[in-house]
Amino acid sequence: MRIMQESRSFIIPTTILLLALFHITSAQLSPIQPPTTPSPPLPQPSPPSPALPSPPATAPAPGFNTVPLVPVTPSGAPTPTIIPKGPTIDIVQILRKAKRFSVLTRLLKTTQLINQLNSQLVTSSSGGLTLFAPEDSSFSKLKAGFLNSLSDRQKVELLQFHTLSSFISISNFDTLTNPVQTQAGDDPKRLQLNVTSFGSQVSMATGAVNASITGTVYSDNKLAIYQVDKVLLPLDLVLPSKAPAPAPALAKKGLPKADKGNSTAADDSTTASDDGSDGKGLSAGVSAGCSMKWVNSVVVVGVVGLVSGVMI
Repeated sequence: MRIMQESRSFIIPTTILLLALFHITSAQLSPIQPPTTPSPPLPQPSPPSPALPSPPATAPAPGFNTVPLVPVTPSGAPTPTIIPKGPTIDIVQILRKAKRFSVLTRLLKTTQLINQLNSQLVTSSSGGLTLFAPEDSSFSKLKAGFLNSLSDRQKVELLQFHTLSSFISISNFDTLTNPVQTQAGDDPKRLQLNVTSFGSQVSMATGAVNASITGTVYSDNKLAIYQVDKVLLPLDLVLPSKAPAPAPALAKKGLPKADKGNSTAADDSTTASDDGSDGKGLSAGVSAGCSMKWVNSVVVVGVVGLVSGVMI
């Protein structure tokens, strides 16, 4: 009995102590929550505005490739893998990258015209270049042996006829004045190039062929290369060569013919007058000669008579 009382007296204070410790520990562990304030009401979302109809996209011309075959870097030149060294832009390297202009590339190299074109691109005063590039299939449509029949001068003229001395974007062909002057010359009859454009569709006529631009090979602010479906043949290579003007000859048909009767009469009268004058001179000479002989005879007779008289 005594033991139970002692155990009760020990358990009750211990229990009270444990409860107090638990309360203190719980208060320390739980953070003090600040007083909550009511949050403002969220704004109501506004009704969505009706979407404006977007303008219809302009469809490209049939067969026209709007994506350049050779990409352009931000510096305006092909990627370094295309042009590792040399000028900023190399036309031959661009055409090789496109992989369909081997005939045009060979002509540019054999005629050495590529050196002149690349030099124009790096010149600060140059207005750029525009090159019309026929595909290999376009050259195969020419008459057999046509390129081999051209002289070196004619090959250069053919390439220059595909080149404009300024940069023309695909949207500015309508600003050109016909006939468009190429690097081949300004002869309006034998080197004419007329360009017509409707949107992104561009057509060209030389008097010998009609061609169209079918895509963009390369374009920046200095050089534009456009793919064409035919070789642009100038009339100067199709028409016969200019022959030298013949020397002027006397036209017998328009000259007046002399009257045979009048001519004979005039000749006769001239002869007669000449004969008459000769006759008069002859008569006068004969008369003078006769007179001199008579005088000499008289003198001789007189002298002989005088001498005879003296001797007698």
